[in-house]
Amino acid sequence: MRIRRSKPVLVVMAALLGAALLPLGGAAADPQSDLAGQVQEFLDVGTASVPRADCGAGSMPETGLQGDVPAAERDNGRSAQGYSCNMSMVGGYAGRGGGITSTTYDHCSYTGTFFPGDLLGQAQGVQVLDVADPAHPVLSATLTAPAMMAGTWESLKVNRARKLLVGTGVPFLEGAGYMSVYDISDCAHPRLLNPGPGTDLRMPLPITTHEGGFSPDGRTYWASGIAPGFVSAIDLTDPANPHVIWQGLTGIESHGFGISPDGNRMYLSALAGFTVLDISAVQRRDPNPQVYHIGRVFWTDGWATQHSIPVTYGGKPYLFTVDEAGAGGVKLIDISDEHNPRVVNKIKLQIDLPGHLDSQLASSMGGSVFSYDPHYCAADRPDNPTALACGWESSGIRVFDVRDPFHAREIAYFNPPARTGQNLQRWNSPHAMASLIGPPALEGFSMARAILNGKFDPAKAISPRSGMLALGDLSTDWCFSPPEWHGSQLWTTCSDDGFMVLQLRNQVYSPPTNQHSIVGS
Repeated sequence: MRIRRSKPVLVVMAALLGAALLPLGGAAADPQSDLAGQVQEFLDVGTASVPRADCGAGSMPETGLQGDVPAAERDNGRSAQGYSCNMSMVGGYAGRGGGITSTTYDHCSYTGTFFPGDLLGQAQGVQVLDVADPAHPVLSATLTAPAMMAGTWESLKVNRARKLLVGTGVPFLEGAGYMSVYDISDCAHPRLLNPGPGTDLRMPLPITTHEGGFSPDGRTYWASGIAPGFVSAIDLTDPANPHVIWQGLTGIESHGFGISPDGNRMYLSALAGFTVLDISAVQRRDPNPQVYHIGRVFWTDGWATQHSIPVTYGGKPYLFTVDEAGAGGVKLIDISDEHNPRVVNKIKLQIDLPGHLDSQLASSMGGSVFSYDPHYCAADRPDNPTALACGWESSGIRVFDVRDPFHAREIAYFNPPARTGQNLQRWNSPHAMASLIGPPALEGFSMARAILNGKFDPAKAISPRSGMLALGDLSTDWCFSPPEWHGSQLWTTCSDDGFMVLQLRNQVYSPPTNQHSIVGS
């Protein structure tokens, strides 16, 4: 793999290591210019929250800051009723919890697994839910190949074009070797296609994995192993014989990504930003394909960049890019100059703003390491999308009108009922497993920055929950999965509440005739 058109990736590792020394940023040929750009982006773009939704009849709206579940309502039981605005629950299947990310196809949903809790009790492995009757989803099958049992983390993805479901085995943060491919033509009864390579314990694939996803045509599955930044391209032309056709070390860390509709570009998330990779040689199946760095953008507002959704507005290419930590929200990126992507807007809730991070600490103590950040989003179509739906961790499912992406506004939300005290019943929930830790550790950088900027009031950060340094109580859920569009419904999975079918009010959302839910990979 090469940088631009000449230097191999390994030659620039020193520069990438230097990037790690910058505060959530990246090294460049002109570090001073790069830093100035980061500062300007932080100060000038997206310094306000999006307008709050106007909640209609039947809603149970939030009582405090947009996106917040106040400490008092966590403690007095109010959060166990949930919060809703212009969106209601049609049906669901809680099971033993929902893993990290799940996915849907046709009239089915596939519940991700979290190791080792997914091995406990009945229905081990990935749960297949038949949602032909959205009010009454039923368990139709369980997938028990090694990759499905080992924990699928953020790798469980569907390719609609080829009707394939793929997941890789990730016991904790990073896995290696195992990947299973299923035919989901009959979505309620997936059929394993690769009993040999990737599934047979004696025939592992030479991959590391934390996350993964498809090229749009479904011929390539990309596996990214979080640290170091090792990425593998796995050929699925013959799904029974998956094999690696390219691998490269892309930097010191790699996370999720998005892939352009033609399959020629990957927008690979890193610590805080992403790199544009030219993957056209892999897409063409060139002999000995080479992958090149084209451009990159880093930022200081948010980190642990999760994934990107390629979209267009009026034919001009953009990304919706998500930061899963650091209160960075969802960024709108102009990629018309792919050598120099630019942050041009941000979607944030009030609880994500620097001046409210003290309140965020007060409410989120005891909720464990994640708090109020987006994780995975889905646009309702790739060209001129009208709405964006996001799993926003402890803020639940949030829906935004993005017809004008420079003036996005919230139109609905659903924060499911908290499963307070049910930790031992949610074996497959990463939230329940992580509750041994109490503080919202992944917000440390953003809170430190707010303190340095004089926007953090210690008095507001104190609450009755401040002493909850361990043994959290599940007083909110964690919503990590993309809420996928099925007409005016969203199908999604949260860690504690499991699978849910959510209905948007007709007054706030009308599905476009060419609706096509897209998560980017």
